[in-house]
Order: sequence, then C-alpha cells, then structure tokens
Amino acid sequence: MNTVSIADILELPVQERIRLVELIWDSVAAVPEAVSISPEHKVELEERLSAFEANPTEGYSWEQVKSRLKDGSWRTA
Repeated sequence: MNTVSIADILELPVQERIRLVELIWDSVAAVPEAVSISPEHKVELEERLSAFEANPTEGYSWEQVKSRLKDGSWRTA
C-alpha cells in the first residue's frame, strides 16, 4: 500500500482533495454493512422515520434546506 501523508494531501488543489474524499466515501458506501450503527442511533432513526410517515408534509423541502444552507439563514433558526 502506498503511504500518503496528511501534508501531501493538504498540498493538493481543492478540487483534487474533494475528488479524493468522494472516492473514499464511495469505497465506504460500497460496504454499508461494515459501518456499525449503535442501538441508540437505530432507535432515533426509527423514531424519525415514524414521525415523518405520520406527517410527511412537516419540516422542510430539499429546496428549502439547500437555500438555507446557501444563504446562512440556518444559523438563526
């Protein structure tokens, strides 16, 4: 295995670092069973899914979320 230091990675242009992160994420996502989820998180996810299924119109649309992230208004909510 080739060894790359953090310093080497930080010297890469931003676009290449983003691409590296994408490749790493894709390699993790390819084996979701390798990522463990605690029982507490599983309970929380089930509760959130149940809440959504009970009232799917509550909350924000993806477009609203993206807009709030872009304009920074999420910080004041």
